[in-house]
Amino acid sequence: MNIDDLLKKTTELEFLTEEESLFLYEEASTAELVFTADELRKKHVPHGKVTWIIDRNVNITNLCISQCKFCNFCRKSGDEDVYVTTIEEYRRKINELFMLGGDQLLLQGGLHPQLGLYFYRDLFSKLKSEFPGLKLHALGPPEIVHIAKMERCSPEKILTELVAAGLDSLPGAGAEILDDRVRKIISPAKCSTDEWIDVMRIAHRMNILTSATMMLGHIETRRERIRHLLRIRDLQAERPAGSTGFIAFIPWPFQDKGTVLKEKLGVTNSVSTGEYIRTIAISRMLLPNITNIQASWLTVGKDIAQICLHAGANDFGSIMIEEHVVSSAGASWKFDADGIQKAISEAGFVPVRRNQKYEHL
Repeated sequence: MNIDDLLKKTTELEFLTEEESLFLYEEASTAELVFTADELRKKHVPHGKVTWIIDRNVNITNLCISQCKFCNFCRKSGDEDVYVTTIEEYRRKINELFMLGGDQLLLQGGLHPQLGLYFYRDLFSKLKSEFPGLKLHALGPPEIVHIAKMERCSPEKILTELVAAGLDSLPGAGAEILDDRVRKIISPAKCSTDEWIDVMRIAHRMNILTSATMMLGHIETRRERIRHLLRIRDLQAERPAGSTGFIAFIPWPFQDKGTVLKEKLGVTNSVSTGEYIRTIAISRMLLPNITNIQASWLTVGKDIAQICLHAGANDFGSIMIEEHVVSSAGASWKFDADGIQKAISEAGFVPVRRNQKYEHL
């Protein structure tokens, strides 16, 4: 294999094989990856603008039967600090969100053993009836699979009911690494690779807007990272005509502070600055059918995220009015609306606020 030939194939938006992708990821220089990814970004988003959004991440509950080894947020039944967010709390948080200029609620939580379809359908309906302008970017494939198993029905029925109740888009949560060897170690009670993919396939068929994520830097190999990217790419290629499918891809490094992976298994975040930048670049190159690549400033910080804007990324994500999951494992960076725009401008781009559909506001 020849690096120059493979780089040329990516600039022509061709799909690489697994072996070609891994060779490029491991053998090409950072400069080659960054330059090529930057050229590809200009093809996908040629206007020189970097998008950002105002939304709020509210956790529905912290009770979760999954007990993933990378998560400090979840609690077990009987723990003193278990909660389910109340309607009064939602009202306060949504009003604060609107006051800050946002209109989207990222609703996520644990795999609660008692909260079934009726609970989520009722919650979404109540929120939409009180706040008609609210956008619900809610749950994720693991929750959909969990609810479907509780209700003994198909994930498609769950999605159909939730869309009718007010679901606007489905986050790419719970992807971690789409390889069952990895998943059986770090999140054995969570949905399998095939189940995650199947939920997203159904969502795309229903024309529900989705995103995809990847958590890297724990026990996965580079080949498994590549397989993850190619599974996302191939699933995106399956989407029906007229369906957006995955609107964005967001890779972020494992946050290890206080996690079971670190404390009991000795696994620490292995993603260096250079490795994250290379991952952003290779994501842009291996996902020619996904327009938006997001740099995770929340987990890597402002400076590295700014560099990523020159390595294929075109989105800076949310100001994160509220976030409790990755912050509980060590992510501590913060931005307000002025700060995120200043960071984008300092990197040489024009900041533009967007909605979940990546429409410029």
